[in-house]
Amino acid sequence: MQTDFVELPLTGLEEPLSEVELAVQDNAHRFAAEVMRPLAATLDRMTPEEVIAPESPLWQVLQKAEGLGLSVLQMAELPPLERARLFAIATEELAWGDGGLAGALLVNHFPVMYSLLAGNLEMARYCEGKLGCWAITEPDHGSDTLHPDVEIGAPGKPYGQPNCSARIVGDKVVVNGQKSAWVSGAMTAQVCALFCHHVDEQGRTGPGVAVIVPLDLPGVTRGKPLDKIGFRAMNQGELYFDNVEVPLAHLLAGPETYHELAYRMLCEANPHVAVCAVGVARAALEHAVAYAHERRQGGQAIILHQHVRYRLFEMFRKVEAARALARRAITYNATAPRPAIIASTAAKVTATQTAFEVASEAMQLFGGNGVTRAYPLEKLLRDARASMIADGANEMLAIRGAGSLIDPSRLRQSATGGD
Repeated sequence: MQTDFVELPLTGLEEPLSEVELAVQDNAHRFAAEVMRPLAATLDRMTPEEVIAPESPLWQVLQKAEGLGLSVLQMAELPPLERARLFAIATEELAWGDGGLAGALLVNHFPVMYSLLAGNLEMARYCEGKLGCWAITEPDHGSDTLHPDVEIGAPGKPYGQPNCSARIVGDKVVVNGQKSAWVSGAMTAQVCALFCHHVDEQGRTGPGVAVIVPLDLPGVTRGKPLDKIGFRAMNQGELYFDNVEVPLAHLLAGPETYHELAYRMLCEANPHVAVCAVGVARAALEHAVAYAHERRQGGQAIILHQHVRYRLFEMFRKVEAARALARRAITYNATAPRPAIIASTAAKVTATQTAFEVASEAMQLFGGNGVTRAYPLEKLLRDARASMIADGANEMLAIRGAGSLIDPSRLRQSATGGD
């Protein structure tokens, strides 16, 4: 039969990649296909306790990932645009392999990443090579902790008491309290990028602090690993701090600079989650296209049925649009004089929503087979659904990002009746 078939690059409608970008993409894709996908299926069926046990396949992935050469410190020496593109390309391939394992690999680098954002090269070097985690949400405070001024809280209502806070006492930062079960990497991490509220000498709670906390310090304890529907290969759990004394040199931001670091942290983290979601969506699309060629109904492959082709087109369109926005946001924020939080939140919300819609549509196309564990769609759907809450619930991120559209000068003109 006559066909318009075109074999596209791995990442669809991609402009030509440089030799370095192609090498990074090929290396990450091979690792995702040969290491991550086989072990991810095993890890998905294990209990959370089994996932972090010494004999778990998780440790094979973490160890072999060191050969990818994706050191944040080394990448930081590259020009911003080149660095951003390489991270986006590699992250999509890893998430195509498995979203949970990609998240586990990514969060290990967060202490280094946030140290660099804070301009603390010494802490970045200290954290390099160590397994990391990022702790921000608390039992009584979820995505609202992503904005230190609490603009995304309930209007006119008090924020309430934080569950975790820190005091600066002499040459130490003293941490007390609890971070919630959503601390990604908490069960395996050696160092933690901790974001929490600050308590001053008068006992008043105010803007926060960010500090690198070694998790082998006295007073640090961990809860049990969280049992969840998606991203099961990425361990999450509670962290408890009982008068934990951290050297002041580990401080990334005090109350005066916390707002700026928290802003840049969200600008940096959300696009990476967006790129991960694109990888999950792309995996679902590829499985759907392959199945549509294999599955026969009415005497022919179902891809020859018009409505199946329409549905596949819609999935393809959404994946391409999500990738374009995610790449645009990550490169814009890497090169702009000041990153735009509306770009990062728009990318995360769009890509994760796309991943869920595409995975759901792919499952529908698989029919009854899609809901069985014999096929990969039910896992992809669970992972995609979890991504809409991970790294900030989409609704809260939308409110947070929309704050960038508020122009104070226009509000002042409106209040005074000016033109």
